[in-house]
Amino acid sequence: MGAVDCHCHLAAPDFEADIESVLEEAKKAKILALVVVAEHSGDFEKIIQLSERHSGFVFACLGIHPVQSSPTGCEHSATLQDLDAALPLIELYKDQLLAIGEVGLDFTPRFASTEEQKKGQRQVLIKQIQLAKQFDLPLNVHSRSAGRPTINLLKEQGAEKVLLHAFDGKPSVAMEGVMAGYFFSIPPSIVRSEQKQKLVKQLPLESICLETDSPALGPEKQVRNEPKNIFIAAEYIAKIKGISVDDVLHITTQNALKVFPKLKNIIRK
Repeated sequence: MGAVDCHCHLAAPDFEADIESVLEEAKKAKILALVVVAEHSGDFEKIIQLSERHSGFVFACLGIHPVQSSPTGCEHSATLQDLDAALPLIELYKDQLLAIGEVGLDFTPRFASTEEQKKGQRQVLIKQIQLAKQFDLPLNVHSRSAGRPTINLLKEQGAEKVLLHAFDGKPSVAMEGVMAGYFFSIPPSIVRSEQKQKLVKQLPLESICLETDSPALGPEKQVRNEPKNIFIAAEYIAKIKGISVDDVLHITTQNALKVFPKLKNIIRK
């Protein structure tokens, strides 16, 4: 059975030299769809071009990540200025989008050591939640070191179709997201992450999707991750849940269709 990679970064520099062969390998592995997310406006054109070249296989998400890189390579907590610079392109391509993403909160001390930085990230997320509602699009969400604040803000703002990717919070916090109808995507790094293993034990399979977060979060640290590795996540989830890999692939694909309704036009149930 096939799988949907609900969150990957194929516009990353890591794939610049061999993106076409990476996509070919993904197709050979029976991946049904690749949901490609942006981190900053510099990714947008590349992602749109990729989705146009591989229509029906690569699906574009545009959004502003809570951590932004400057032209000099320095990283900073996202501000409304970062979002304002990106909005015209999101508006331009809105009809070609599967979702708004990658958006969210990142409260790791390196990026959000002050209340002002956290407030700025919240403002950027709120505006993007409103944008998703305006365009009737789901949200592909980052929540590093900010599980509960992210879920609470999504609920407060009335976000409905939500995928929380690579959630690093407690299972009890994740269950608050499950109660709100949100989905959680699991990467291949589950094989080396006790936190992800505990999360999958608690989450109902009906709330789980698959992702790779390529080129990050692969089965081995410091080794480039690729979409074809998604089946490693499926196999580990099956082991934890005590069910077949086919059952995991079937149900997670159905879940992907629920959170990303536009995929229903491409993938037959």
